[in-house]
Amino acid sequence: MQRRAGLAVLLTLGLLATACSADDDDSSDAPPVAPTTVSPAGAAPPTTDLATPATVAPTETGEPGFETAGVVTPGVEQLTIVNHTPGTELTLFRAGAPTAVGIVDAYGSLLFRNVEPGPGYSVAAADENVSITHTVLDRTTHPTQAFYAEQRLVPGLNYIEMRDGTTLSANVVLPGAIEDGPYPTVVEYSGYTPADPESVGFKDLFTQLGYAYVGVNMRGTGCSGGSFRYFEYAQSLDGYDVIEAIAAQPWVFENRPGMVGVSYPGISQLFVAQTQPPSLAAITPFSVIDDSYNSTLYPGGLLNTGFAVDWTQDRVDNGRPAIDPEGNIVDEGGQAWAKDQIRAGDTACAENQSLRNQNPDLITEIFESPFYDSAQSNELSPRLFVDKITVPTFVAGAWQDEQTGGRFPTMLDRFTGTDHLYASLMNGLHTDSIGPANFPRWIEFLDLFVAERVPTLDTARLLAPLLAGGIFGTTDFEIPDDRFADMTYDEALAAFEAEPPIRVLFEQGAGNDTARAPVPRFVEAFDAWPIPTTEPTDWWLGQDGRLVDAPESDNGQAAYLALPDGVPATFYEGNSSDIWRTDVTWDWQEPAPGTAATFLSDPLNDTVTMIGSGSADLWVNSNLGDTDLEVTISEVRPDGQEMYIQSGWLRASHRALDDELSTALRPAHTHLESDAEALTGGEGEQDFDLARVEIFPFAHVFRAGSQVRISIDAPGGNRPVWVFETISNGEQVTIGFGGDYPSKIVLPVVPDIEAPVDFPECGALRGQPCRPYTG
Repeated sequence: MQRRAGLAVLLTLGLLATACSADDDDSSDAPPVAPTTVSPAGAAPPTTDLATPATVAPTETGEPGFETAGVVTPGVEQLTIVNHTPGTELTLFRAGAPTAVGIVDAYGSLLFRNVEPGPGYSVAAADENVSITHTVLDRTTHPTQAFYAEQRLVPGLNYIEMRDGTTLSANVVLPGAIEDGPYPTVVEYSGYTPADPESVGFKDLFTQLGYAYVGVNMRGTGCSGGSFRYFEYAQSLDGYDVIEAIAAQPWVFENRPGMVGVSYPGISQLFVAQTQPPSLAAITPFSVIDDSYNSTLYPGGLLNTGFAVDWTQDRVDNGRPAIDPEGNIVDEGGQAWAKDQIRAGDTACAENQSLRNQNPDLITEIFESPFYDSAQSNELSPRLFVDKITVPTFVAGAWQDEQTGGRFPTMLDRFTGTDHLYASLMNGLHTDSIGPANFPRWIEFLDLFVAERVPTLDTARLLAPLLAGGIFGTTDFEIPDDRFADMTYDEALAAFEAEPPIRVLFEQGAGNDTARAPVPRFVEAFDAWPIPTTEPTDWWLGQDGRLVDAPESDNGQAAYLALPDGVPATFYEGNSSDIWRTDVTWDWQEPAPGTAATFLSDPLNDTVTMIGSGSADLWVNSNLGDTDLEVTISEVRPDGQEMYIQSGWLRASHRALDDELSTALRPAHTHLESDAEALTGGEGEQDFDLARVEIFPFAHVFRAGSQVRISIDAPGGNRPVWVFETISNGEQVTIGFGGDYPSKIVLPVVPDIEAPVDFPECGALRGQPCRPYTG
């Protein structure tokens, strides 16, 4: 019993840390950890059959000369110089022609990025002759399996070698002795602290479930070598190498590991799986994004300073070197566990800090890139490459996710490369993806596709209350009985595969007697996403703030002042962990008078269920030529309460659409600088421009007697964490409707859903606050 109680604390602390921004606060008083096993020793260049070799090429015939001081190593679209004289200006040549220039930093390092793959590269300072050339690696030529098989990983801290010689720190935890294996194996890969031998979290969960766990830090983080840049392709190929090196270990069942993770280590799975590591068994990306720009960083073209910028700043700080150029532990920046490793004598960790000053300034890049840049943003948009994922995939997340945003379901129909896509979608917050309502299906998926065994929930039944008690503050739920108990493995797999792959969990938080417990009232299953039977349904803006079922013939207008300070920026105050608990307190406030345009339908005659994205097609005028729009859907109930459902955002000057990708229910904006255009109607004008605002996906039951409410205002007050850098500053915004300007809201009605007749308690639903309706 004491072991289980201790595990509860470990799971709570670890998962709370890894599911959010995971600030790695340093503690100079922390005791040093014991030295751990490092394998393989050193970083000998790999022996491969690469068409573009990962080693320094031999001297080519040419003019007599000498290689510049220091060590030059080619990587994937990169070329690295270490151990050079600080302050030296170096030029990158190809076939004798200069292509880039850089300055060696205080650590003696310089990294050239975005280098075109191929041979003929050299590096030299002024007045140097160069006779040694290098071949920069491409994305598609991989090391032989012999390269991976030569590496041996043991329990504890290891260093896995990448194709360019960079080593990544990896913590191996087995559920038993090596000789008692092989074990089904899962990998967690991120820039947080998965390789920290003293960390807690998934390693404690999965070893209890009988899985081996390997936590790997991305390059440029923790004790890993290299330089960190947010999901550059070299980092994805590192994931390929990690999977293949782990798969080569004799203690890995069938030599096919899977991947696990929530949020950052969930998103990383999508980037790794697109590279198609041949030994990857399956992935379980939870609480993820579909597009870095549109989903979290610049939703609707508005910079999210409340979460996205803060999260990025944490990554910048964590990626700083743990030691200074003289080898002394630094006070600021870096990860605390890496400093502990260095104090304990881990020379590999110390040497791996040398490229950290080559990490780019991501914050400056964010503020300097308010538009979608295809050259950079496409590679950071999983929706554009998930079709390359071929392994079984289980996606889960919540509509109202306060961190990653809940837009991820819009890419589910793009997973065309795998025949095994499963998704669980629910109302709620960032950690609801691993809540008790989804936990059993997750374990079943891993047992079937990674462990290749008949799923059993015996251990999960013991662990789930510990996990949920720590994260959600409740154990008021039940884990179902084993539904495959009397089946063979093949029968269980066939039964799982025969089920509809898309599950929507409705009204989480009202499924039992504890308000906001992560338990749904009912679940519906579907064969595809978007739901094939979805009926795009129009509600038109009308006179006197009404939503009507047909456009009015006369022109009408509704005006408001865009004052984002009319309400608090967010409806939650507190730390990032308490937000998931059942006793969370929301403060969702009505906008100040005159600062919003609102429209309300008549009471519904019948119950209406909506599942999917929505579109607010608004004819807009601003006296300043631009404005930021926030459109919020809520339910006004017969009991006089108003319940939050979902929101969408758009900077009006970003209203240009990709007509090929846009649908009635989901406008797809280009967000290109070349497409930005001010509103045509300035002060005193009556001209309006059509701006379609994307409403993020949701699922909600509007019962008979309820009313659909649409609120249009400046961004603010309708999210628990997100804050926007808005241009709105008191401009008068006018919404045209009826006649020549038929503004409407298009919502995803799905017929034939049998929902409970009675209303859930207002305020009980996870992620959906309530307030008294004031009209």
